[in-house]
Amino acid sequence: MEKKIARLRRAKSTRARIRELGVPRLSVLRTGQHLYAQLFTADGAKVLASASTVQADVKEGLKSGKNAEAAAKVGRVIAERAKAAGIEKVAFDRSGYRYHGRIKALADAAREGGLQF
Repeated sequence: MEKKIARLRRAKSTRARIRELGVPRLSVLRTGQHLYAQLFTADGAKVLASASTVQADVKEGLKSGKNAEAAAKVGRVIAERAKAAGIEKVAFDRSGYRYHGRIKALADAAREGGLQF
């Protein structure tokens, strides 16, 4: 339980800094089976775009929803949807997770897709 509390504490401080920037926030949620990414407005009131390994168009062609390959596909899809919404510059909110593995794969794919952060 202490591990989860520490992650949420890190996430809270990161989100406070991101709110000051005034740019849309790309937030990531990692579970044991899936990966979710959402693009929020600067104040966090509205979801502008989302992608996850649960969605049929993202899940298509993947062996599993819990590996780096799936994370990269989610990153490419969220970048595509952000561009369609007219957003190019975002702040990456890793939700307190360490920047490696699936989180890094998602971020790298989103950058390759055209998002700047």
